Amino acid sequence: MSEDFGFVRVAAAVPKIKLADCAYNSKQIKSLIDDALAEQVEVICFPELAITGYTCGDLFFLQSLQKNALEVLQEICEYIRGQAIVVIVGAPLKVDNNLYNCAFVMTDGEVVGVVPKINLPNTGEFYEKRWFASGRNTSERIDLWNGDVPFGSNLLFSTNRFTFGVELCEDLWSPLPPSTQLAIQGAELIFNLSSSNCLVGKNDFRRQMITQQSARVHCGYVYTSSGWGESTSDVVYSGSTYIAENGEMLCEGDRFQRQSHIEIQEIDVECLRTDRQRNTNFTKDQQAKYQKVYVAPIELTERTEPKHRKFCSAPFLPTKGQEENYAEDALLIQCTALARRWEHTKAQTLLIGISGGLDSTLALLIAVQTADMLGFSRKQVMGITMPGFGTSDRTYRNALKLMDLLGVSQHEIPIREAVMQHFYDIEQNPENHDITYENSQARERTQILMDLANKYNGLVVGTGDMSELALGWATYNGDHMSMYGVNAGIPKTLVRYLVRYQAQNRFGAEVCATLMDIIDTPVSPELLPTDKEGEIAQKTEDKIGPYELHDFFLYYFLRYGFSREKIAYLASSAFEEEYDTETIRHWLDVFMRRFFTQQFKRSCLPDGPKVVAVSLSPRGDLRMPSDAYEIKN
Repeated sequence: MSEDFGFVRVAAAVPKIKLADCAYNSKQIKSLIDDALAEQVEVICFPELAITGYTCGDLFFLQSLQKNALEVLQEICEYIRGQAIVVIVGAPLKVDNNLYNCAFVMTDGEVVGVVPKINLPNTGEFYEKRWFASGRNTSERIDLWNGDVPFGSNLLFSTNRFTFGVELCEDLWSPLPPSTQLAIQGAELIFNLSSSNCLVGKNDFRRQMITQQSARVHCGYVYTSSGWGESTSDVVYSGSTYIAENGEMLCEGDRFQRQSHIEIQEIDVECLRTDRQRNTNFTKDQQAKYQKVYVAPIELTERTEPKHRKFCSAPFLPTKGQEENYAEDALLIQCTALARRWEHTKAQTLLIGISGGLDSTLALLIAVQTADMLGFSRKQVMGITMPGFGTSDRTYRNALKLMDLLGVSQHEIPIREAVMQHFYDIEQNPENHDITYENSQARERTQILMDLANKYNGLVVGTGDMSELALGWATYNGDHMSMYGVNAGIPKTLVRYLVRYQAQNRFGAEVCATLMDIIDTPVSPELLPTDKEGEIAQKTEDKIGPYELHDFFLYYFLRYGFSREKIAYLASSAFEEEYDTETIRHWLDVFMRRFFTQQFKRSCLPDGPKVVAVSLSPRGDLRMPSDAYEIKN
């Protein structure tokens, strides 16, 4: 089998039941198991007391119901013998003189462990303590039809690919959920068998709680709750299903379905392991006594691929419904960072090289809003346009117009003559448009900015973004250098998004029109002459590849440390309608080569704020040697 990408396919299932009719409930459960097997699900979880129904009340005391439940459990065990699936289902179990609300973990014809519910609700309609005992301090072995089986609340189930734990309904609502300790002890996935009733507003709260718990303990969380067939004497059950991963709700099933239903999703345990590895507080409590139960290996004929899961092609951009909060947070982080540095240095001015491109536009917008925040005059923001050999009429006009509309100080210093003198000094043929030709212009512009900063007691604000820094697409000691890199934590896709957001939400029609034209302008350093029509000839993405791909690569490489093969696979899935696999692999090779060879530029970066989940700061997120060899796999 090819490389295992670390995806585990799980299912949250809700059978339509009949109260106390174990035989009928068994048929529904088996049917859902068939659906899961057809989709090659590795673990399927059913609701709390799914074998009998949750609302049986005093019927739980009947020996016949307890007996029927065990017989049906045995049937289900036999039903999955020889199948590559783990089934977790809820049923009552009498141990000595106590009745427990339990989760039975079964695979390949055997019950491998039984987990009793710890926290029992004690409200009027859910007074479980009337029927069940708490399994809080249970840790023993019990005799079932298949022999001696571990029984307790301290069980960790380990397969050949992942480790999981189980908690039941109210356990999650307790001050210290069992899943917290289970995760600390090694459980990567948590399965919750629930029977939570439906109330107005409760669904949102429950969803939030599941998402937060998955984030808090870096786990995958699979939740399924009782549905159609439960008693409606006092409350209603909606058959809620949720599958979350590390703070993200991957999927949520439709509620109030009248038939059995199943929700299937893939959880990426490699992501979870990466975050746990980086969280040095995520260490085992050596005083806690947990028992690891080894589950029969799940032998896969092929690797699990996320066919039920969609990957966002723009991981640095906000999800639907979060656009405004996300953008405002990003802008406030940049403005607050720049304001603090401006106040601390007691600089009189901010100086920015304005090219009419995206990066310098965002930096200028941030500088203007920072001046407003501090109560300073916008004239203290100095925009310097420095037209050179490749400056197009379009970017030149946009640079001047934007500075005029925003009310900042404007300076125009053409660099052609100074660069020609420099070419003469270093014996560079100006007809030779090589890297010297290009970088001489970038360094001339940086020299002008630095010298003007001295003259006007100013702070040079860097405009380069995180994507350019990742690729090393910057002239060393040219646009690579500044006194504060306000865009250093913003990837290119987010730069574009933030400029568009401000155009549509913060400024009037004239500014908006100018910003939208800047957004539509091809990304270019404009260091090579324009074409015959005066249009931009040097287009960055033609040379180094699409920034949307590079930002995708950057996110998964830095955030999770995924292998080249896995990143290529995820990108092929996310961009299946935009790029073929060969194109993706080509630009991924370019990204990797440039990322490793250009670290020397990042090792001496000026300060700049971290904004998104990753950063390239040599003082923060990326402590990388400048002479590391490229990782090929």
